[in-house]
Amino acid sequence: MSALTLAKCYCPSGGQFGIPTYPWRYAPTGLATRRQLRALGLRPGGQEVAAQVLRPRYRRGPLVAYLYRVDRALPVRPMTPGKRAALAKAMRARRTCPVCRRDAGYVIPGSLGMCVPCAYPEEQRAA
Repeated sequence: MSALTLAKCYCPSGGQFGIPTYPWRYAPTGLATRRQLRALGLRPGGQEVAAQVLRPRYRRGPLVAYLYRVDRALPVRPMTPGKRAALAKAMRARRTCPVCRRDAGYVIPGSLGMCVPCAYPEEQRAA
């Protein structure tokens, strides 16, 4: 990154973008993205976005990642039995072939809309 690019993405006062802005990988400690919070077993918990990081891209708008304060983050809610059952049911539906109604053992590709043996029956007979 050139110095000009870093300068465009650096505004800790929030005057240019409305919230404090830092270049990619230059955010201060104590701030984290949603993914980073999740890796720590935390969630934003309703707090407002504290800052953002920008990653400039050639000929396109910059990538933006919003940052939240780690000290205000709350623990992730535990998985309830009802939520676990609903998730299992949804995943089972994604694995069930609509043509042969069998569990394929993998998520059915959206491009095929059915399991591989149903999509290519002639290749399965040859094997």
